[in-house]
Amino acid sequence: MNNPHRRYNPLTGEWVLVSPHRTKRPWQGREERATDDGIPSYDPSCYLCPGNERANKQKNPHYTSTYVFTNDFAALFPDIPKQSNNDSLLRFETIKGTCRVLCFSPRHDLTLPEMEIQEIIDVIKMWIEQYIDLGSMYRWVQIFENKGEIMGCSNPHPHGQVWAVDELPNEAVKEKRQQQEYYRNYRIPLLSAYRDMELEKRVRVLLENDHWLVVVPYWAIWPFETLLLPRMNVQRLSDLHDEMIHALAEILKRHLSKYDNVFNVPFPYTMGWHNAPCDENNYRYWILHAHFYPPLLRSATIKKFMVGYEMLSESQRDITPEQAAEILREESEIHYKRKSYDDECIRKKY
Repeated sequence: MNNPHRRYNPLTGEWVLVSPHRTKRPWQGREERATDDGIPSYDPSCYLCPGNERANKQKNPHYTSTYVFTNDFAALFPDIPKQSNNDSLLRFETIKGTCRVLCFSPRHDLTLPEMEIQEIIDVIKMWIEQYIDLGSMYRWVQIFENKGEIMGCSNPHPHGQVWAVDELPNEAVKEKRQQQEYYRNYRIPLLSAYRDMELEKRVRVLLENDHWLVVVPYWAIWPFETLLLPRMNVQRLSDLHDEMIHALAEILKRHLSKYDNVFNVPFPYTMGWHNAPCDENNYRYWILHAHFYPPLLRSATIKKFMVGYEMLSESQRDITPEQAAEILREESEIHYKRKSYDDECIRKKY
């Protein structure tokens, strides 16, 4: 559809305005600075590199794989006394939680798509371990990664975070409500039905293997937004068996390499896992999934801004999800840095 239209997101109950003609308008606005090469494998001033001192004067161990520590400037604390009020206008409640930093690799310059499969498996196992550990204490465990300066990442050393809280946050509440209502009406998990529909139509499917599927969701807001889904109806990262973990590492490498290849730069994004909540309720309607929200739109230096109408009315996107899926499908799964290295080796050989 080439005319402006709205699409419904059944996972949140919200709408997005799609305006396919908008990319034709001239652009004289802000262009972000593209960053790529020049990052060393070790930075003596980086507070995430092995052996270096952090802001609290503690030293990181000389770790050789993944590394986890409690954030020195955590947004949440585990020992807050419970307080709340019932004021109709000035309501509040305290919340307990914790925040951890998850270093993917000792290498300062190695992002997920550039890592080897086994190294990505180590990251996935770290996610699982953190989910199990924090899920035993908190109701919601949010594992996520902010990649790139555009996304507010304060350190280029590849890392993610995990925040755990004792109440469901807004996005979790919306997804819980919508998935529960869909299951009540149709007796099938919402994301299971959506996954099967995408596999049948194959219009927005980017990648798949025996255990996972990557699509540009029909209701995507961000230009190259994607949704990662399991082909089995699992609720949590802790449900994954060894074959699923290996297949997840494989599809993540392919997927994120495509991202980087769009503009030949480390593609910025915010990504995060939505597991079922960690409590005793039955979540048969919930399907484990990961959201990827990258902001770049026209080039490596022009991003999509969520302002004006988006902030005051509803989200709006400038290219259709189908167009975005076609662009991503056409990208190579071989990372552009790897391809440049291979081409250089061929030139030297001949």
